[in-house]
Amino acid sequence: MSIHPILQSVTSKVQKRSELLRTGYLDRMERARKDGPKRAHLTCGNQAHAYAPMGDDQDRLIEGQTGNIGIITAYNDMLSAHQPFKEYPELIKDAARAVGGTAQVAAGVPAMCDGITQGQVGMELSLFSRDAIAMSAAIGLAHNVFDSTVYLGVCDKIVPGLVIAAATFGHLPAVFLPAGPMSTGLANDEKAKVRQDFAEGKVDRSALMASEMASYHGPGTCTFYGTANTNQMLMEFMGLHLPGSSFVNPSTPLRDALTQFGARQALAISDLGSQYSPVAQILDARAYINGIVGLMATGGSTNLLIHLLAMARASGIVLDWSDFAEISQVVPLLARVYPNGLADVNHFHAAGGLGLVISELLNAKLLHDDTQTIVGKGLNEYTKDPKLVDGELGWVTGVSESLNSKIIATTTTPFQASGGLSNLKGNLGSAVMKVSAVAEDRRIIKAPIRVFHDQKSVLDAFRAEEFKSDVIVVVRYQGPRSNGMPELHNLTPCLAVLQRRGIKVALVTDGRMSGASGKVPAAIHVVPEALDNGPIAYLRDGDIVTVDAVLGILAVEDDTIFERKIEHPDLSSNNIGLGRELFDMFRKNAGPAETGASVFNL
Repeated sequence: MSIHPILQSVTSKVQKRSELLRTGYLDRMERARKDGPKRAHLTCGNQAHAYAPMGDDQDRLIEGQTGNIGIITAYNDMLSAHQPFKEYPELIKDAARAVGGTAQVAAGVPAMCDGITQGQVGMELSLFSRDAIAMSAAIGLAHNVFDSTVYLGVCDKIVPGLVIAAATFGHLPAVFLPAGPMSTGLANDEKAKVRQDFAEGKVDRSALMASEMASYHGPGTCTFYGTANTNQMLMEFMGLHLPGSSFVNPSTPLRDALTQFGARQALAISDLGSQYSPVAQILDARAYINGIVGLMATGGSTNLLIHLLAMARASGIVLDWSDFAEISQVVPLLARVYPNGLADVNHFHAAGGLGLVISELLNAKLLHDDTQTIVGKGLNEYTKDPKLVDGELGWVTGVSESLNSKIIATTTTPFQASGGLSNLKGNLGSAVMKVSAVAEDRRIIKAPIRVFHDQKSVLDAFRAEEFKSDVIVVVRYQGPRSNGMPELHNLTPCLAVLQRRGIKVALVTDGRMSGASGKVPAAIHVVPEALDNGPIAYLRDGDIVTVDAVLGILAVEDDTIFERKIEHPDLSSNNIGLGRELFDMFRKNAGPAETGASVFNL
């Protein structure tokens, strides 16, 4: 099947741009395949250490004739999305034994929750945790006794970190097994209203706490369409999940069956069999283009404009924000999931879910349909639904029409003709904006600015009633080299209140916003960042700035501001407290957001 000419053009540009890096990457993966995965190359002493705790599995490991799965788990019981992973290793081991294989937990990786650290000092480690996760996984896999891998992770930085690790060990197959979303609780729009009311002093903290607990109430991912659930979408579009598995709720028979099938599939596609499907073959330029298409079609998290760049480079693929902008122009918005609508991911899944969206996009020639996946060639399998019938797992033809047209649209009558993200450029640098939830009359603003260096100062100004007319709030020194590029999600309620009061407002920052950001226009990930003497470092209160998501403009009206002397604030307090001391090397070596904000020289 042919593909839309713009998508083919972008794919060709990515392939050409990546040619040198990709060739070197594939050469490394082929050498790694030849060197392993063969446990026989280890000494007897090496092997004895690896097999010592394995009990009845020792004989099969010694014989080396059946596959051994390395499990990388991000389990902890503080993250609702990761708590279900407690039971997964035993399910995986049992499934492996049933087909003559073995499985071992190779490593546990850190997993922090942005919901817990929002607005707190700990958020300054959040982005860097992605690269720390990749490094932690690499330590486990470096024991080199595995024929295949299974990755257990869901949330914001965890999946991108695990993908970077999987790509680095790209000669091995990798199956990503999710935990699924928690059941539906308090409606997300009701939760947002309580937050805004609290920001205005209309309700007290006990009402706010009751609202939050009713929303985040059990195991599984948060039900809004933020970064965690965007990650799950990407893993299906890019072929690393089992079809239809992303949004099956935790602790259900179908969820357990998918986990066990995933373990068996990880063995089936190892180099010991005839279906060898290593990560290096799956994560090519076409897979990443498919991922970007999915991001646009579903109005996903802006965080992926950083993570996809870093993930791709680990696979020998060089993406650019211009690729996202070009794809956005031809991919329609097909999903309305909070904050882009009232539905949550459970409602989305019930209405047809990712299978229906993929089917729509395939029919419109908006996806590469011939990519390699963990279940074979092509994305058609990903239009099917998993079902458990009489205890047997199978896949059936998915729905061909939306079961709720307010949640999932068609490519002929989409929610909007272009995707959910915009690339902004001008004399203030380059930035991105999520526009899928921003009203059309709010996508262009020209106004005086107020300059701040942290979230607290903005909130203090809001509480002091300092914002009385149209304003662009600039929050700088929030980039990766300044303080780890935290999300500025705490600003959303107060800026939304200003909008509700009839004030036109926008945010400009070299930091990030939450994956749940939406209704307030926010030009984020500004590069170069202020600490690198980026143009936003020259701005002062009262300068007139244009933020235009329609024409893609981020500019200050008066060019003479660049004759000013830059005076960087004292940022020494960013270096200490809650472990920030240990991440000084990360801050000093972090790349810009436009290449993934990574500490790796890939």
